[in-house]
Amino acid sequence: MNIKLNMPDISTRPADKCVTKLKAEGVNLYYGSFQALRNITLDIPSCSITAIIGPSGCGKSSLLRLFNRMNDLIHGARLEGNVELDGTPIYSPKIDVAELRKRVGMVFQKPNPFPMSVFENVAYGPKRHGIKSRGELEEIVEKSLRHAALWDEVKDKLGQSGLALSGGQQQRLCIARVLAVEPEVILMDEPCSALDPVATLKIEDLMRSLSEDYTIIIVTHNMQQAARVSDTAAFMMMEPDRAGVLVEYGPTAQLFTNPKDKRTEDYITGRFG
Repeated sequence: MNIKLNMPDISTRPADKCVTKLKAEGVNLYYGSFQALRNITLDIPSCSITAIIGPSGCGKSSLLRLFNRMNDLIHGARLEGNVELDGTPIYSPKIDVAELRKRVGMVFQKPNPFPMSVFENVAYGPKRHGIKSRGELEEIVEKSLRHAALWDEVKDKLGQSGLALSGGQQQRLCIARVLAVEPEVILMDEPCSALDPVATLKIEDLMRSLSEDYTIIIVTHNMQQAARVSDTAAFMMMEPDRAGVLVEYGPTAQLFTNPKDKRTEDYITGRFG
């Protein structure tokens, strides 16, 4: 497989955009007696895109959900180790999980607009956080839709159901819904897997634009997509007992063109996976 790389040079980014935003240190994740992740350690740089790649079942989504405690919603989930956001342990009993999920938003694999208007979809989060002024909500909705590159397409359809939009528009609506609560981190779990190539490229362009202001982590099975959009990449595999492990993590250009581990090379060239 010959993957063409077309990525920004993160060495030219301001120093404050290269600091660690998220950190996982010695993380082991269990669902009941099953170990889903084993000894995961990595630092996620601020205002960048990190891609998590690897074969199905290796724990990519479980790793992604560590960062906003979505695994807490799974019965029997238990974590060992440390996960930090801006140096603060997020699994501390003192952490307000609702506030954490405001700071670390999530976009899912399939677009999931609420069964309400485009406007109400985007205004939903701010309303829940206490904003009641119609003028303020209108400002937030327009700003969020503009940042999601959707405003020009829906500005005359704000009263229509979000479910009436195309698949690609629905996914950008879901991104706008996340942006409306002003997160710092956006987690994306295979956000383009249900979209056609044209819609996929729009989401990729949007990710690159958003990474100027947000830290983005994306799970993807698409090697070309990981090479196109990410600054850093993490390659995961599954051990014989099905626990997910981190094989290699580093700058995307290095991982795709000069991987340190033979297993990484075998996977990205299609020899297995």
